[in-house]
Amino acid sequence: MISFLAITLKDLLSPEFYINNGGLWVLLFIIFAETGLLLGFFLPGDSLLFVAGIYTNELAAYFFDTGSDFVNLLLITIMVTFCGVLGNMVGYWFGVKSGPFLYQRKDSFFFKRRYIEDAKVFYEKHGGSAIVFARFLPIIRTFVPIIAGVVKMDRKKFSFYNLVGCISWVSTMLFAGHYLQKIILRELHFDLKDHLEVIVIGLALVTGFPVLVKLFFGKRASSEVE
Repeated sequence: MISFLAITLKDLLSPEFYINNGGLWVLLFIIFAETGLLLGFFLPGDSLLFVAGIYTNELAAYFFDTGSDFVNLLLITIMVTFCGVLGNMVGYWFGVKSGPFLYQRKDSFFFKRRYIEDAKVFYEKHGGSAIVFARFLPIIRTFVPIIAGVVKMDRKKFSFYNLVGCISWVSTMLFAGHYLQKIILRELHFDLKDHLEVIVIGLALVTGFPVLVKLFFGKRASSEVE
């Protein structure tokens, strides 16, 4: 059993840590928390899903190993998608109920009002499709459904884009991890499981780059205006 006192920040940001210490149930909770709980923005959703794709059969073995790679992958995709959709619905509900409070809340270690402002700009720029695009952007994906709730976006419209976005995000990451592992191992005899740290860092840079650019140039533009 893992000791909570021994958990480090590096562990919390490592997808392999969650896979090895909790398996599928932890994966489902993390995906829900990242999109449904305000404090879940720091969780490594993209890289966790990619690594989960690599470990599909290991995750399935705990509960419903069907003996088929594809069926195992499909069942995990459905379960994760359900949790992601539910997470966004919770975020939307939270936005509806507490929108004014969020705009008045002071910055803290876990909460920065600029996250809300960035998500609002992203939402206003892309409209309903922002719900889909946001799935692929760390931090932004946590706050966009909240903004949709704050502005009282039509529930049916939100639900549609929520479903489309979650299916696209989850299936892309899981299938990419699963089949890239199989193809690279077969063709190049290169096991991605032995190089997860490099993969996680690479994914973090790729998915986080748009957010970093927005934060950096957004602050720079604001300074110039002032």
